[in-house]
This record gives sequence, C-alpha cells and structure tokens, in this order.
Amino acid sequence: MRNLALAFGFSALLAAGFVACGDDSSASAVDTPSSESALLSSSSDVDSSSSTQISSESKTFSSSVENEARSSSDALSSGKQSGSSESAPVSSSSVVSEGSSSSEALASSDDNDSDDGKCTDCDSYTAADPELTENGGKGSVTTYGSITAKETSLGGACNYGQTNIQYYAAIHVNVSPGDEKGPWNGGAACGGCVRVKAKTPDGWKHVTVRITDRCPDADCGVDLGGAPAADIMGNQVGRYYGEWEFVSCEGVDGVWGDSTSLWVKEGASEFWSIIQVRNPKDMVKSIAIYGVDTRDFYELEMVVGTENFWTVPEAVLKTGNRYRVVVTYRTGTDDEWKIKGSDLAVPEANLYLYEHRE
Repeated sequence: MRNLALAFGFSALLAAGFVACGDDSSASAVDTPSSESALLSSSSDVDSSSSTQISSESKTFSSSVENEARSSSDALSSGKQSGSSESAPVSSSSVVSEGSSSSEALASSDDNDSDDGKCTDCDSYTAADPELTENGGKGSVTTYGSITAKETSLGGACNYGQTNIQYYAAIHVNVSPGDEKGPWNGGAACGGCVRVKAKTPDGWKHVTVRITDRCPDADCGVDLGGAPAADIMGNQVGRYYGEWEFVSCEGVDGVWGDSTSLWVKEGASEFWSIIQVRNPKDMVKSIAIYGVDTRDFYELEMVVGTENFWTVPEAVLKTGNRYRVVVTYRTGTDDEWKIKGSDLAVPEANLYLYEHRE
C-alpha cells in the first residue's frame, strides 16, 4: 500500500509538472501575437506618416511645377516684350531670381529710357536757371547765330578772333543770377567741347560744339552758333530743353579752325606778354614753363579780366634760353612746345605745335 501511495503521489507530481509546462507554453503563445500586432500597428503608423509626407511632397512638387511654369511663362513673355531672342531659363532658382529682381530692373530701365525726347511746342521751353550735373548741365538750349548763313565763330569772349570753327557755342556763367558758379569760370571753359542733346518733335537730337563765348543772360544754358542750331532746331528756332556734357575735341569735325598753337596777344614785348592756346584738344587746365638750358620753372596764372589768357613771366621774355611750354588739358593729355623765351615776346605770334616739337 505504501508503495502504491508513493507511486500515486509521483504520478500526481508529474502531471502537475506537465500542467505547469503547458501553462508557460500557452502564455508565450498569447504574448507573441500581441507583440507582432504592436509592431504591425507601429509599421502602419509609419506607413501612414510616410504616406502623409509623400502626399505633402507631392503637393509641394506640384505647386513648385505650377509656379515654375507660371514664372517661366512670365519670363518668356517678358523676354518677348523686351525683344530678347533667348529663352528664359527654366530652373527654379533662376526663375525665382528673375521673378524678384529682373522685373524691377526692367521697370527701372524703362523709367530711365522712357523719355524718347519727343515733344510738342519744343521751341517754347520755359526759361529757368540751368542745373549743374557731374560733367555738364541741363536747361535751356538757344541760338545766337544765323541758321541759314551758318557763319563761323568770331572768337567771342574767348578772344580767338576770326576762326574757321563752324560748330561753336556759348556756355552759362551763372547757376543763379550773379553767382558765377557756372562752367565759364572766368574763361577756363574756353576751347572745351560740349556734347549737347535737345528735345525736338522727332526726339533727341545731338551735336558737339566748341566753347568760344559766354552766355549773355541769366537763363542761358548753352547758346549755339548757327550750324549746330540748325542741326537741332531746323528752321524752328527758340528755347529748347537740353542736356550737355563736356567731351574731348579730338576727332570731332567742325570744331577745329586750324592747328593747335600758342598765340601771343598784340602789344606784347620783353616786359609784358600774355598767351592763349588756340584749337586745343580740350579746355586748358594749366600751363607750365620748364627751362631746358636752366632749371627754371614757372607755373603760369590766368589773367583776371582778360579771359582765356595766361601771363608769361618777364624773366622768360628777356632771354634767348630754350624752354618747354607744357599745356595740360582737362582730359589729362598734354601738349608740349620747345621754344626760346623771346618767342613769347613777339606780338601776335602764332606758334604752331607741329613746328615746335622735337
């Protein structure tokens, strides 16, 4: 009986062990599907997020393509309007860049170039004080010469005397009446050339003239001689609106009366002499005399009251020593004469540059 009881007990323990093992297996089986479900759920969330992101990117891309196409179309349209033969770039960066700055640049360019110079009643511009600009001015353009006879310049206040210059003009002395702040500057503008443009019924017209005189009235800007006035005004003379800038005279037809020379004023002697440059390359900035046989140096001064002349030192006039006379122009190029000091004491001597170079 005892053995039977032990056998029965052992069997019971063994059965309990199997039941316990079966419970662990059952628990593991239940946990596994739950974990996979969580992973699947997480994957689903990722897929959903990815799908949302793709959808968003798709919309962004679609919007970008539409904007790019619209910008490209606008750029092409702008190119056609501006006469460009090249197609507008289609990359998004260049389209964005052109869309923001190029249209503004075109508008700015149109603003600057929109004035074609055409006008009505062009010969009746309202008289006003001239304005100075960086290299010239703007205001009234008038005429004092005959547009039919087209006489050559008589030298005017620049004291050139009779010339063969056909394209000449007077320049304003003042900005406001009596202030003497105009470019005339006591005759310093003499010999300089000015490129003038004026509004006409046909648009802007241009002419280049040499300054030989000063304006007679307060509202004058540039007062043209006959030939240049006819080129701009035709037969309809009057007061026109114009703009002008100083330029070099080199290579300009009609502004040369003769070759470049030093001219000695009448009445000169070994005790007194003043000189001027005739037919210069540009307005004269300075004249200096350098000794060749000596170390003499003289910086000439403009004569006050006798416009467009420079005073020669008496010490130079009384000697036969050789000198270099160096003329510096507004444009920075120089002309140089090699002469004797006594040459500058001869009244009305006309010392041509080509004859006094070595």
